Amino acid sequence: MSATAVSPAANATLRGGFLAAIFLMATSAIGPGFITQTATFTAKLGAAFAFAILASILIDFVVQLNIWRITALTRRNASETANAAIPGAGYLLAVLVMVGGLAFNVGNIAGAGLGLNAMFGLDPKIGGAISALLAIGVFLSKRAGLLLDRSLIGLGILMIVMTVIVAVTSNPPVGEALRQTIFPDVIDFPTITTIVGGTVGGYITYSGAHRLLDKGLVGEENLAAVTRASLTGIAVTGVMRFVLFLAILGVVASGVTLDLSSQAANPAAQAFAAALGDWGMRIFGVVLWAAAITSVIGAAYTSVSFLVAFMAMTDRSRNIATVIFIAVSLAVFVAIGTAPAALLVFVGGFNGLILPIGLTIFTYVGLARPDLMGGHRYNRPLLVLSAIVCALTWYMGYRSIGPIFAFLGL
Repeated sequence: MSATAVSPAANATLRGGFLAAIFLMATSAIGPGFITQTATFTAKLGAAFAFAILASILIDFVVQLNIWRITALTRRNASETANAAIPGAGYLLAVLVMVGGLAFNVGNIAGAGLGLNAMFGLDPKIGGAISALLAIGVFLSKRAGLLLDRSLIGLGILMIVMTVIVAVTSNPPVGEALRQTIFPDVIDFPTITTIVGGTVGGYITYSGAHRLLDKGLVGEENLAAVTRASLTGIAVTGVMRFVLFLAILGVVASGVTLDLSSQAANPAAQAFAAALGDWGMRIFGVVLWAAAITSVIGAAYTSVSFLVAFMAMTDRSRNIATVIFIAVSLAVFVAIGTAPAALLVFVGGFNGLILPIGLTIFTYVGLARPDLMGGHRYNRPLLVLSAIVCALTWYMGYRSIGPIFAFLGL
């Protein structure tokens, strides 16, 4: 065997590591907020929502590609990279991501409660508590890492397959959706900001990057594979978003009016039920619960990974901190009065407001700090794209603050 040859076992380990990162990112993004946002905006915008999806996917590709690649090159946690580049910036980023992650995780637990309610009629708060305890069990397990990876992959595949079934059944107007993907009747910046935030905002884009870091899949030697993994993660979420959009669009186009008038309304559940009746509601419950429980795990894992900005952590202390994070999220969910569906839309927008801060820091690192990347001269075309998207996310965030907080009635 040559010096550069890699054994089949090592290859399998590498593939497993990259697959784990892809699914951690994708299932973190494809959460209950993702589902509720897609249903809400499809009901409001109809086929024109396709343009917002396309715009968000293009932005997502640039954001995730740059953050994953730069994290691999620096071989540092995002908060450590930020502190090394701009003293104090890592602390700011860590606080914002953890606060955003907590807000998102409250929404994830709310979504899990809604999912079990749709499946079994359980009170959403009881269902949320049961789901949070299951997530805590993952991190209390002696084989937490393996359990984390396998549960994310299995549940991720399950929710994608079930959503495809509903999309085929609802018979959406695909031609009109494709037309408005390029030539929309309306362009809505708060919508784009919210779904970008729900896909790569806040903690989400760092989830896969930090999973690769934990598995040692970093450095220039892994850069090509990191690039493929980051693009695959966004492709998975983009396909899921579009399939879910088509499923709900088919229902709306058939003449069904989804109720968005009350904060307690659950438009995604209404759409699934309209497409497949009682079975549709059960399938919705499975999809929403799978999306929620994987996002509870992903949000907690990634948010706690930012604590290294403030203290050194062993694997055991990280798992304990993650359990505490989930428990706090559950306590907030039980205590608040905001309806779950409204909360799920809000948290995506909130993370969309956090996104430009982290992207600005990473763009600066790629442009001016090759010393943090082992002397690597970062790809200039990617930096140009990153700068453009960075400016765009700042602008969209400015335009969207009011409408996003309006989701909570503030």
